[in-house]
Amino acid sequence: MKKIESLSAFCLAALIAASCGNTSGGSNAGETAAAPVAEKVPVVEAFTTVSRNVPQESVYTSTVQAYAVNNIVSQSAGRIRKINAEVGDYVVKGQVLAEMDRLQLEQTRLQLRNDSTELSRVRSLFAEGGVAQSDLEAMELAYTVRKTTYQNLLENTILRSPITGFVTARNYDVGDMYAMSMPIFTVQQVYPVKLLVGVSESEFTKVKKGDSVSLTVDAIPGRTFTGKVNRLYPTIDPATHTFQAEVIVTNADKVLRPGMYARVTVTFGVNNSVIVPDQAVVKQEGTGQRFIYVLNEDSTVSYMPVTLGRHLGSEYEIVSGLSVGQRIVSKGQSNLKDGIKVEVR
Repeated sequence: MKKIESLSAFCLAALIAASCGNTSGGSNAGETAAAPVAEKVPVVEAFTTVSRNVPQESVYTSTVQAYAVNNIVSQSAGRIRKINAEVGDYVVKGQVLAEMDRLQLEQTRLQLRNDSTELSRVRSLFAEGGVAQSDLEAMELAYTVRKTTYQNLLENTILRSPITGFVTARNYDVGDMYAMSMPIFTVQQVYPVKLLVGVSESEFTKVKKGDSVSLTVDAIPGRTFTGKVNRLYPTIDPATHTFQAEVIVTNADKVLRPGMYARVTVTFGVNNSVIVPDQAVVKQEGTGQRFIYVLNEDSTVSYMPVTLGRHLGSEYEIVSGLSVGQRIVSKGQSNLKDGIKVEVR
């Protein structure tokens, strides 16, 4: 019995001691929670903005075209007697490509010779007073008409290339009866070549006749060609909001051929612009707005919206929003807010 009473007393004492210990521990925890916690200052890297001359360029796609395309035809139907060129041949201006039946041409040539003889005779008679002036004038007119007819027949019987270039089509053979349904030959001039470039209407006032352009073609990798703006079309397409600029490329070695796909870089001039690292530019979620954090003298940062220009490798051209010599945050923007204090590494 005494043993049980002793055990109870021991348990009661232990409970009182534990209660006192919990009260003391709770007081210390409260004091610890109440102690202020030091706020961590974000560490960033800084960059001082600079200026640099930046070429103003835009890249467009186009297709190489022949500078001129001529369809070789005869003015009248007739049998083809000679074919002097094949597809792929390089021909020069004035070269004979084909000859038609010469019967009508020869008849007219003989008539012209006879008219020339008769005109000489009438002129002699007129000088001696043997014919009236009206007879002489009528003979001169008849001779002129016959000569014009002969020249026209000659051009349409002996067919020459009006340009220097490549024969790209031949639609008839020797002996065929030409019926004017399609050209006998097609010749395309490739020295130089041209491209029609659809330039954005926002660049309408920037492009000038004579501006330099560069271009590359997929068919000739690793090579860049140069050309100039030769003509500007005066209207803007309401569907595409572009206007046509005709570009001429010399193509002295004739490697550019009609139909090649090209990427054309048009240069509008040079701007002296503010340059910043591309990692300094932050995109505002949901709006597409770009901004940069500017460092103030009191080590705080300010939110500054900017307008971007060209992307130059690892840098951006800034069109508006910054000036030269400003210090900006180039790294460590993830935890920044407008007006927050930072530590520059």
